Amino acid sequence: MTSFIIYHLSFSPIGALCLSFSPAGAQTGAPYIHDPSTLAECDGKWYTFGTGGGGLISDDGWSWHGGADRPGGGAAPDVLKIGDRYLCIYGATGGGLFGGHNGRILTMWNKTLDPKSPDFKWSTPVEVAASDGMEDCDAIDPCLLLDPTTGRLWATYGTYFGNIRLIELDPKTGLRVKGNVEKDVAIDCEASALIYKDGWYYLLGTHGTCCDGVNSTYNIVVGRSRSVEGPYVDNVGRDMFHGGGRMVMAAGNRKTGAGHFGRTVVDEGVELMSFHWEADFDQGGRSVLAINPLLWRNGWPYGGPQLATGTYAILSERRGYSLELAVDFVRMQQERQRWSDRNQAQQPVKPVPNQTLAEVQATWPAGDVAVRCADYMFRPWQLWQLVPTDKGTVTGPLFSICIAGTKRALTATATLEVMTKEYAALDEQLWRVELLTDGTYRIMPYAIPGHEGRNQRYCLYSAGDSTPTLAVYDYQSDNAKWNLSSR
Repeated sequence: MTSFIIYHLSFSPIGALCLSFSPAGAQTGAPYIHDPSTLAECDGKWYTFGTGGGGLISDDGWSWHGGADRPGGGAAPDVLKIGDRYLCIYGATGGGLFGGHNGRILTMWNKTLDPKSPDFKWSTPVEVAASDGMEDCDAIDPCLLLDPTTGRLWATYGTYFGNIRLIELDPKTGLRVKGNVEKDVAIDCEASALIYKDGWYYLLGTHGTCCDGVNSTYNIVVGRSRSVEGPYVDNVGRDMFHGGGRMVMAAGNRKTGAGHFGRTVVDEGVELMSFHWEADFDQGGRSVLAINPLLWRNGWPYGGPQLATGTYAILSERRGYSLELAVDFVRMQQERQRWSDRNQAQQPVKPVPNQTLAEVQATWPAGDVAVRCADYMFRPWQLWQLVPTDKGTVTGPLFSICIAGTKRALTATATLEVMTKEYAALDEQLWRVELLTDGTYRIMPYAIPGHEGRNQRYCLYSAGDSTPTLAVYDYQSDNAKWNLSSR
């Protein structure tokens, strides 16, 4: 929301030979926005709209710039594709803007979100809810949910100034359903959002203070219900109408003030949460768009971390074996302190240093080397350096994946296999490394030689305990899932 009233309520990264660095875990370009709508895709581009009109556009979901067009000004819009049209809902005034809480919620339609399209034209906004400034509600910060089980369209709205309210709209017209009476479902939050998953309705709200830059305390909380009309209860049984709410996303990584949740489902098991940071310390304390993995645990959503540059073991979920170069095992030299020696307690402990790249690299073949999976032994041929590139998708930056300290890069081949080749920034050497909803990773080549366009189907796959390959992604199979362990 845009209220200007402050409410007071109780393994370090290693230098890479693979590629130049780009900051991981932050959208690039000019992602400056406040109160972003849920992400919307239109004709291959991504859009989000914010307070004050307008919004951001991205060709790839990673690098964002201005140019989205939303008339009407106001605050905190949301947008949803219904059929072949886009419905936008937003708040006009309210939220303490200009000193008042008398707000209006409006909806309007468009065939496209591309302002350069000849079909681009917003319909005349219509009012679907309002507040008079005196009642226990402030008509601002709306969101939309098209119930996948019933086809009914719902909206919530409201701020700390009173209650969060639920209303029903007509999905064909965007108008309020005739005779619908608003229902109060939560307090002590604003910028609400409704989502549905696996038989549960989730109400997410933004708690804390906004609009105070680096001192904003915004954070995102959630309750759930078997009915869209509530009650919405958190993980310890507190009703959100009495101040409950389980934490979904709080401050961290030099960013503060998480607010205005939106959910985007990219693929089965690949979900994102969009929101804004009230202040990104590394971008001058500006309010910026954020896109993080959305994870689920025991039926509850929570914001996942964005992958950082670093050195990792890549371990198959299938067996737990490590992805490695297919090279000879090099034994380590050790002055043995035998277990049978009964005088060990009187002898000094001599730590054994890790095996180094210099000790083994000369034994490796020159040129391309195959990869395999085997028992993890924290050896140099099992340590992979992940470095973000300047390319990305909506799920994050593309990564190069090289044996740490070398240019031996994981590379997709035309025969749907993987090997290591000298890194040359080829598209088949760039990888989407996406945190799945269960906390494992999907690792997908950006492109595959001989296959047209960007790869959307094939992922790194454990075809056998020791056999990595490329195969069609299947979230239900542990063969398609990997774990990254910082080493």
